Amino acid sequence: MIEGMMKQLIECVPNYSEGRDRSVIEAIVAAISSVEGVTLLHVDPGEGANRTVVTFVGEPGPVCEAAFRGAREAQARIDMRRHHGTHPRIGATDVLPLVPVSGITLEECAVLARSLAGRLYDELGIPCYCYEAAAFKPGRKNLAVCRAGEYESLPEKMADPSRRPDFCGAYDETAARSGASCVGARNYLIAVNFNLNSTSVDKATDIACAVREKGRKVPGTQDWIRGTLPGCKAIGWFIEEYGIAQVSMNITDIGRTPLHVAYEEVCRAAFARGLRVTGTEIIGLVPKRVLLEAGRYFLERRNRPADIPEPEVVREAVEAMGLSDLRPFIPAEKVIEYRMESVERKKESTHA
Repeated sequence: MIEGMMKQLIECVPNYSEGRDRSVIEAIVAAISSVEGVTLLHVDPGEGANRTVVTFVGEPGPVCEAAFRGAREAQARIDMRRHHGTHPRIGATDVLPLVPVSGITLEECAVLARSLAGRLYDELGIPCYCYEAAAFKPGRKNLAVCRAGEYESLPEKMADPSRRPDFCGAYDETAARSGASCVGARNYLIAVNFNLNSTSVDKATDIACAVREKGRKVPGTQDWIRGTLPGCKAIGWFIEEYGIAQVSMNITDIGRTPLHVAYEEVCRAAFARGLRVTGTEIIGLVPKRVLLEAGRYFLERRNRPADIPEPEVVREAVEAMGLSDLRPFIPAEKVIEYRMESVERKKESTHA
C-alpha cells in the first residue's frame, strides 16, 4: 500500500479552467505525471462547467513540484480572456488545494501551500490568493471571498490594496492571460451535484440558497437567513451537456454534514418546490467512509442488516442516491482508497 511506503502523504486536487479541449487536458495531466513519486488517481473533465478536476497523491516534495508543473502547463495553454463556463472561476489553474492524507498535519500543508503560491508568482508571474488553512487573512479562509467577482474583476481587485492577491504585482499581460490562482490547504471535501427534473436555474438556485450554510439575503436588508446544512456551499446552474438544472454543492465539513444528509435535505427542499432529485453526480473522488456511512444509513431505513460485506454497503449508497444517474459510478475508480489500491496493484504487476 502507498501509505506503508511513505512517511508523509498528501493529496492535491487542482481545478483547471478547461473541460472541453482534450489536448489541453492531456498536456496538463502529462506535466503532472512527469514528476517521479506522484501517483495520478483521477481526471474528471466537465464540458458544461468547462473545468477539469485532477486528483494525485504523493510525498510533499513531488506533489508540490507536480502542482507547479501542472499550473505552468495550464498557463501556457489556457487564455482566460476566452474562457466561458458555468462554474465560478478566476484563473487557468483556478484552485490548487493540498490535502493531508497520512503522516502530515493540515498546518504543515498550509506552509507548503503558501510556499507553492509564492513560487507560482515568483517564477511564472501568476497572482495567487491563499485560502482555507493557508490563508494569511482570516477573511480569506473562504474560497468564495478570494474568487468574488471571478476573473473579470481581477484588474479592479489587483489595484485595490484590500482585495489584491497575496502574491501579485501590477495587472499585466501575464495576469490577463492566466488569471489568478487560489492555493490552499484543506481537509477532504466532497464536490457533488444533485440532478433535478427541471431546467430552471432559478429553481435550482432557490434550493441551493435554502440548504447552503450561508443561506440567502433578505430582500431590501443586510440580513441573511441561514440555510439548513452546516459546512456546505451551493449554487444552482443549468448543464447543457445533460440538459438539466443541478444544485452544485461543496461539502467542506463531512463530519458536520455527511453526504447522505445533504442528499436527503436537497430532496426535501426540491419536493417542497414541486421538484425531485433524480440522482447525484460526484465530481472527483470520495473517501470510502462517506459511502459506507450512507450505505448503512439507507440499509437501516429499509430495515435491512447493516453488517453485510463492504461492497454491498457501498452498492446500497450508490443505488439509493442515484450516483449512476448520468454516467456509471464505478467505486474502483471513484473511491479514494479503492483507487489507490488499484494503482498500487498495477505497479506491483508491472514490476513482477
